[in-house]
Amino acid sequence: MASVAAWNFLAFNLILITLQVLAGRDFYKILGVSKNAKLNQIKKAYRTLAKELHPDKNPGDEEANKRFQDLGAAYEVLSDSEKRKIYDKHGEEGLSKGDVGGDPFSSFFGDFSFFGGGGGGRDREIPRGGDIVMDLDVTLEELYSGNFVEVVRYKPVAKPAKGTRKCNCRTEMVTQQLGPGRFQMTQQQVCDDCPNVKMVPEEKLLEIEIEPGMRDGQEYPFVAEGEPHIDGEPGDLRFKIRQQKHRRFERKGDDLYTNVTISLKDALIGFEMDIKHLDGHLVHVVRDKITWPGARMRKAGEGMPNYENNNVKGQLFITFDIEFPKGTLTEEDKEALIKILKQDSKQVVYNGLQASMFA
Repeated sequence: MASVAAWNFLAFNLILITLQVLAGRDFYKILGVSKNAKLNQIKKAYRTLAKELHPDKNPGDEEANKRFQDLGAAYEVLSDSEKRKIYDKHGEEGLSKGDVGGDPFSSFFGDFSFFGGGGGGRDREIPRGGDIVMDLDVTLEELYSGNFVEVVRYKPVAKPAKGTRKCNCRTEMVTQQLGPGRFQMTQQQVCDDCPNVKMVPEEKLLEIEIEPGMRDGQEYPFVAEGEPHIDGEPGDLRFKIRQQKHRRFERKGDDLYTNVTISLKDALIGFEMDIKHLDGHLVHVVRDKITWPGARMRKAGEGMPNYENNNVKGQLFITFDIEFPKGTLTEEDKEALIKILKQDSKQVVYNGLQASMFA
């Protein structure tokens, strides 16, 4: 009796496991968000978990690697509105089946008719409204840490109006019989009668995600949010990232550059200091040797995050400038400096831009 119960329990567990496999992965659970989560919540959750589970931070950890792959699959689906609709309706199995309509062959061959040359023919090209490109000023801090920016868009929307209008106008060949056995073909413009419309501006709130590592000139598109077309499809709205100048840092690719002015005393005997970074953390700098004007220090991993992989960061290059004291020195001070520095007088004239050619 106990053996039968054990077998029944085992069979029940196997059925549960099979059902879970068939149902596919729970992408919402993988990301740790609710089923009604907004896109920015999904992106924030993905960014946080991706940093924790990235293979660079977990070398040799197969479990973390598997979770990282599941995380990528979950983000790919839930960040895409169409894929998310299919997933919510049919689960991961629905995505694997495609769940899309249409004829793949007609899409591939562009509705070309192979037989008879006539058939349905090629569809007329759908008219399209113009694209809009807008500059979006973004601070270096936002490009380092990421941010969400809300923009109010006043978009013209077609609304029903009284009367009708001519639409879908096209040129067609018309055949006229002039007499027995005589025909004439001419081109005529043919239009349809469509309900009349008027364009009314409507307010719409657009949310732009400034992703860490984005570059100057990079575009953030909103499909079908451009200029409308009364008989066709609207164009696209594209925001072009424009990086603002920064008071302390200069960006070149994924690297950052900054200058630090120190006193002559610090240059000679050494110093310690902290540089406040773009996200507020402090970069500690120690110099225990003589620092000459133009000396450069490199701090690995303190540059900008790479756009494709935020776990990888560029370098921070620090160039030191020396502030010399003002005023004059007494003869005694000069003699003391000569003894301390132990240097002979030296003056060399050279081409500083091409010094390597004459070295």
